[in-house]
Amino acid sequence: MPIPNDSNQAALNGLTVLDLAGPLGNYCGKLFADMGADVILIEPLAGAPTRRTGPYVAGRQGQPDASLTFQYQNTSKRSIALDLDSAAGQAVFRKLAGMSHLVLESEQPGIMRGRGIDHKSLAREHANLVMASITAFGQDGPCAHWQATDLTAMAMGGMLYLAGYPDTAPMVACGEQAVGAANLFAAVASMAALHDAENGGGGQHIDVSMQECVVLGMENAVQFYDLEGTVRKRNAGTQRLAGTGAFACADGYVYMMAGGIGSNRFWSVTTEWLIGEGVPGADQFRENRWTDQAFLATDEAKSIFGRVFTPYVRTQTKAQLEEMGRQHRIPIAPICDASDIAGNVQREYRNYFVDVTSVDGTRLRMPGAPYLLSATPWRLYRRAPGLGEHSREVLSRAGISAAEQEQLFADGVVQ
Repeated sequence: MPIPNDSNQAALNGLTVLDLAGPLGNYCGKLFADMGADVILIEPLAGAPTRRTGPYVAGRQGQPDASLTFQYQNTSKRSIALDLDSAAGQAVFRKLAGMSHLVLESEQPGIMRGRGIDHKSLAREHANLVMASITAFGQDGPCAHWQATDLTAMAMGGMLYLAGYPDTAPMVACGEQAVGAANLFAAVASMAALHDAENGGGGQHIDVSMQECVVLGMENAVQFYDLEGTVRKRNAGTQRLAGTGAFACADGYVYMMAGGIGSNRFWSVTTEWLIGEGVPGADQFRENRWTDQAFLATDEAKSIFGRVFTPYVRTQTKAQLEEMGRQHRIPIAPICDASDIAGNVQREYRNYFVDVTSVDGTRLRMPGAPYLLSATPWRLYRRAPGLGEHSREVLSRAGISAAEQEQLFADGVVQ
């Protein structure tokens, strides 16, 4: 089944994907769709859950097609609204699977098997089909059937314990990072499985656990415990070493690393920079003790550095400090808010943000791809679809006659 766009240069041209519209798979499907695969969004008759997920366009909560989450995660896809709990809907799904390469689903373990459309059932007729099942805890084990949100996975995966301030309860990272990680790992695993199937290995079932994706992203916290018996703690808002951390400036915050990795080099150039700027008390940083990592980690060193550096840095803007960091080869980076990101000249130069008009005519600006392929470029082929917008088109491509389609609509199997 050819993809409905006019480009033969797309990296995934010719690949057909069925995306069952769950939050744990929608972004994974987008990654395939924006690289040229024909991704068919199979929504329940009431619509994908993400259609009701905030934030909303101009605050229009509850209105059709107003979810910014849905609008972003479902670009370049086509939508069919299909009742997978009916025998007729399951028959339609099997036909669609027969002309597809990959199925993305995030139902609770056992639901697809109960419908007779799990990988084992479908593989009897379609040996090369790859199915990725993305769930909170995986397909088996004592937690497999537990319900979970992004917050649950962040907590049970350990990441939540590391996030926040030492004197407060843990804080969850913004943007549903656990859900994002599950989608990304599912995409990578799916591409590997598709490559294997294309090279004669046959299809396979991919079991992705969102909780395990979170554990994998915990940097070296697990290794610290395994090797040293040390449980890493939250340290947001604190300086690990004097001269290293987030500092308030005139219009926000910057991150600076004067001590730490390569501290001897960074510390000396930072010292000479501050002395050159006439910062009172900076000359003491020439003393030998300031190149000793053990001293830099003490409260005394942090307090002294703060008294010297804070009055100066509060008089400078993020842009000024970033520029001075480049001039003196000191790691100083602005801590950007959303307006900084949207107005960044580097992203503007590379045309990172793309504009799309939603189904209701609203102009939306959204992130593009963080990679540029010279021969098979990324492209946003179309806006996110309306519910069931392509139902008849998809049914026709599946070989279902006009009369059969009318019956499916009349019976409420398709919308």
